[in-house]
Amino acid sequence: MFQRILVANRGEIALRVIRACKEMGIEVVAVFSEADRGAPYLDLADAAYCIGPAVSKDSYLDIKRIIAAAEIADVQAIHPGYGFLSENPHFAEVCRSCKIEFIGPPEGAMLKLGNKTEAREVARAAGVPTVPGSPGPLLDDKEALKLAREIGYPVLIKAAAGGGGKGMRVAHNDISLQTGLAQARAEAQAAFKDSTVYIEKYLEQPRHVEVQLLGDHYGNMLHLGERDCSLQRRHQKVVEETPAPGLRPEVRDAMCQAAVRLARESGYNNAGTCEFLVDKNQNYYFIEVNARLQVEHPITEMVTGLDLVKWQIRIAAGDKLPFCQDDIKNVGAAIECRINAEDPAANFRPSPGKITVWRPPGGLGVRLDTHVSAGYTVPANYDSMIAKLIVYKPTRTEAIACMRRALDEFHVEGIKTIIPLHREIFNHTSFIEGQVDTTFIERNLLSR
Repeated sequence: MFQRILVANRGEIALRVIRACKEMGIEVVAVFSEADRGAPYLDLADAAYCIGPAVSKDSYLDIKRIIAAAEIADVQAIHPGYGFLSENPHFAEVCRSCKIEFIGPPEGAMLKLGNKTEAREVARAAGVPTVPGSPGPLLDDKEALKLAREIGYPVLIKAAAGGGGKGMRVAHNDISLQTGLAQARAEAQAAFKDSTVYIEKYLEQPRHVEVQLLGDHYGNMLHLGERDCSLQRRHQKVVEETPAPGLRPEVRDAMCQAAVRLARESGYNNAGTCEFLVDKNQNYYFIEVNARLQVEHPITEMVTGLDLVKWQIRIAAGDKLPFCQDDIKNVGAAIECRINAEDPAANFRPSPGKITVWRPPGGLGVRLDTHVSAGYTVPANYDSMIAKLIVYKPTRTEAIACMRRALDEFHVEGIKTIIPLHREIFNHTSFIEGQVDTTFIERNLLSR
């Protein structure tokens, strides 16, 4: 087992990894930018090093600075968290070439799955259904127009690299396709330094369901069940839950097995997530693999009893999974709300600033993953998520009631948050009945 690990991230996920390391008896080293200097969670690490200014590209995305900190701290491994460099195969390769283990999948699997067009090829080879679309990257607009007319509008333009909704546009005709292609390429180039795009059939009001995977270096690849992540705004997840409500058992089983086949086909190990779209007839289609720990991993931990961060570390250290698929038991229902520092009343404008009042919820079945407290200043430089509110109960009905109560208890002043939006969601009849899809928030809560 590793003696010392560096966490190449910030905020909530950095604290999450720090806590896991502490419980495992592993020393942990944190890094921080000038914007995060003095953040309380840094005091929980055994050491902390400043790696640059607030701008991400000069700190949390600067491989040389992170490796330098790792070498100074004499660590054996680096945990990348999620976001930033977590899905960067070059970073993984640099870590391992410096004799520092990257706590994540092999760079070869990351290369195959990180590019969405290549990932679709892996899926087809594994016999996993994919959404009809381009067989590879689009070479020019003429090819896009021809393909769009063949598969039928609407179509979805997607960046081949990256995620988070960047480089993504819906086109309903030839004109909007040409406009969308230019916009998507420009956005993808700015975000990922790769303007490559492809198109696929746009499924009307689909559900977004993903499967959690966990595999070791010895050929053992397991799924830990599915999560429904359909409640989104601008392709960014807002609420996640497990199990997915209303999903037929045979569909759930087939989807989970498909995810395992795809992971094996790509030579994957460690934790990862296979994402699918599910149409109104519960046909499922592979869309991408997130080759890292997901933001919403806590709800899987709640229903399985497995600590995914600890298992990431153990697998990276060479441990073999001591359990098989039949040993995985998903019990109860768990739901997560992402708490973002945004103002829903002002078109979700970011709301950085000092938190003057922070009164979090508690009680049986409530878990809050956060790095903030009263007096903390939310920086304007990074993602707006400041907390994850998780509830766990024997049934979905009880979990919804618990979340409703927890949201009512949650009181924050000094900044705006999306807690009011969450309260609306958990009181909406369609959500309570499990009638959800990726357009739910726009159709039901933002169209008024």
